[in-house]
Amino acid sequence: MSNELVLASIVFVIIGFVLVGAFLASIKLGPQDRDNKAKHTLYESGVTNPVGGTNLRFSIKFYLVAILFVLFDVEIIFMFPWAVNIRELGYLGLFEMFMFMGLLYAGLIYIYKKKALSWD
Repeated sequence: MSNELVLASIVFVIIGFVLVGAFLASIKLGPQDRDNKAKHTLYESGVTNPVGGTNLRFSIKFYLVAILFVLFDVEIIFMFPWAVNIRELGYLGLFEMFMFMGLLYAGLIYIYKKKALSWD
């Protein structure tokens, strides 16, 4: 057996003991009051008696807009490093980014044509 394998196995065993010890310590040192009356009461933004039910159904449009926001927001994550390194990437990098932006624009046109963003 190599020294690295022995060292790695010892480290894994120590990490396991530390995790089990932390879990057991949190059980012992944590609060023991399981049936606290205040724990089971409703509380919503400072209002102790909320109005309305909890089974409200939201329109799927809210979720669609949120997913589209995340999709087009991720575009910025790819565009920022490109903008920082545009001189090193040259014309090939410029072409690739225009292709990427063109695909995103085509997706936006598709969403617009399907009227996914209309709130009728």
